[in-house]
Amino acid sequence: MAATSAVASTNRQAAAVPLGAEERPVPADPSKAQGIPLADRSYGSRSQFETEVRTRYPTLTAQSSWTFTPLQDSIGIITPSGLHFERSHAGTATIDPSRHSLFIHGMVSQARKLAMSDIRRFPSVSRVLFIECSGNGLTEWSKPTLKSVQGTHGLTSTSEWTGVPLSTLLREAGVQGSAKWILAEGADGAAMTRSIPIDKAMKDCLVAYGQNGEAIRPEQGYPLRLIVPGFEGNTHIKWLRRLQVADMPFMTREETSKYTDLLPDGKARQFTFEMEAKSVITSPSGEMVLGGKGFHEISGLAWSGRGMITRVEVSVDGGSSWKEASLQSPVLPLSHVRFRFPWHWDGSEAILQSRCTDDTGYVQPTIRQLAQVRGLNGPLGSIYHLNGIQSWKVASDGSVSNVHHF
Repeated sequence: MAATSAVASTNRQAAAVPLGAEERPVPADPSKAQGIPLADRSYGSRSQFETEVRTRYPTLTAQSSWTFTPLQDSIGIITPSGLHFERSHAGTATIDPSRHSLFIHGMVSQARKLAMSDIRRFPSVSRVLFIECSGNGLTEWSKPTLKSVQGTHGLTSTSEWTGVPLSTLLREAGVQGSAKWILAEGADGAAMTRSIPIDKAMKDCLVAYGQNGEAIRPEQGYPLRLIVPGFEGNTHIKWLRRLQVADMPFMTREETSKYTDLLPDGKARQFTFEMEAKSVITSPSGEMVLGGKGFHEISGLAWSGRGMITRVEVSVDGGSSWKEASLQSPVLPLSHVRFRFPWHWDGSEAILQSRCTDDTGYVQPTIRQLAQVRGLNGPLGSIYHLNGIQSWKVASDGSVSNVHHF
């Protein structure tokens, strides 16, 4: 019985340790005690006092599902690799990089089969870029549904991606002049495929093997993924194994019956690649509680698949008036940008909103404006490409909740 009790106690202690951390004794005065000795070999862990994690949306199966980045706990603009949102259609593929190859064929002078060692021999580049699932916010079209910013906006993350420009590999194969599209295919159980315009492929796409200074995580496409800057996340094919060059789009399942926007007249918007300008206040946001009247900093993130964020405005009265927020450097194109706004809360109810403008002049719309154009089709309304203004209601007791306010 004593042994059983000891095991149970150990299990309870282990369960209390946050994911990614190690439990260590905490001295009453750390300045009067030796610290943890350095290991000869190790892989770092985070503090046992940090608890933020990704959370999975309760789909029927965990194989085809997604997890949300905890934006409410984000610092700066870079998302830790272990907290980058996930979207998988057949679970996370397990791939031995020594057996993985990338095939390039179709309308090319010479088809190529490139091993990982071949790809790493090409000159590499690193770029800080956001990825956003086109279904980010899909539950919020018709009514406020999820409670926190992690649930409403957590399908976007920013990382530093390292790899070979796709244009380098396509030129190596000799793309024919009449080529217009490429098909990118993944090696996962879903064999995810998307058509990409050749102009975009030659402009700024990456075949990436690195993320935030180390190899891409398995759930992010290890050992190789396509990065399509500013385009919807579904085009950033993970576990990349094949590129086929052609003179027309391939009309795959993921760009016909899925990832299109059904309109009220029965037609659908297709190949709506660019993720339009979007912002959200991450603090204070849903499920938070303000500590009392007085100064509070409003902070959040803005991004645009069209280019660079040039302006973010904040409203504390539900859009009746707007004031410009400060953009925290670095301000990079096709990346999350951190904005900050000082606010003195007087203790009365308030509606917090943010809206952004990018360098094309596009201004973030309201959800109502989007719905008037696209309609509300399906049980939740529309599904994809929701970039409407998010509203957070601050109650007189300081509690913050998700609301629709137009």
